[in-house]
Amino acid sequence: MIPKEILSQIRKIEIRSGKLVNEIFAGQYSSVFKGRGMEFSEVREYAPGDDIRSIDWNVTARYGRPFVKKFVEERELTVMLLVDASASQKFGTKDKFKSELTAEFASIIAFSAIRNNDRVGMIIFTDRIEKVIRPKKGRNHILRLIREALYFKPEGRGTNLTLALQYLNELWRRKAVVFLLSDFEDKNFEPALRVTSNKHDLIAVKFQDPAENSIPDAGIIVIEDPETGRRMDIDTSDHFFMDEYYKRRAGRARDLQKLFIKANVDSISVTAGTSYILPLIQFFKRREKRIFTRS
Repeated sequence: MIPKEILSQIRKIEIRSGKLVNEIFAGQYSSVFKGRGMEFSEVREYAPGDDIRSIDWNVTARYGRPFVKKFVEERELTVMLLVDASASQKFGTKDKFKSELTAEFASIIAFSAIRNNDRVGMIIFTDRIEKVIRPKKGRNHILRLIREALYFKPEGRGTNLTLALQYLNELWRRKAVVFLLSDFEDKNFEPALRVTSNKHDLIAVKFQDPAENSIPDAGIIVIEDPETGRRMDIDTSDHFFMDEYYKRRAGRARDLQKLFIKANVDSISVTAGTSYILPLIQFFKRREKRIFTRS
């Protein structure tokens, strides 16, 4: 039986997500992703009320009067949420664990999708595939996804992004919108990332806690890798050591961002203790600008 506090948390997430979707994200989601399910039909003359962003400038220049592109819906979209449930996601120094932030973020995407009549599925993974929920529609289905993201008890502790991406590609052959929700504490997943980006519309969402990049001066402390269980004594008052630690963390972050760019993967960064609303809005605006620039 699911504890009452989890049910209460699910309800709070539903209310908050529904409000954000209704007030902020529904229109942006539709304009950014619904075009993926549209195919070109014809060009016709501009009529009052047509969206000026659909103007075909080449044809307009040729005939000296405005023409617009007309599209017809090809099929509904499928949205897949790849949720990292590794032990490092159960870390948090603010009001939430990274896993809780992941569940909230996933709910925003899921409620936006069903409002747009799209299907949503989920793959929960660690160093193995933990749970698969096939894409469906409807509020009850979305509430189940949120419940699993919050309450699921994984068997594995590590992170295997390559396995998760390969499994997705085998499970879902048609093009889908894929949100990879993780802290990306893994290595050597670039080939799988590239393959998935070529097959699907892949968005990487990285979750982090500020304490991971800013350890207070507390003398000698013991830190433990939550995924491997390995422990190490570090002297937080050793400024040379800490400078090297921060340089390595910053270097890994830069390398990860370069990897996303090389693999043609859009990315969003979410930090505990700060709102994820602004990064998501900025993401939608970048996508929308790029889409209409290409039109």
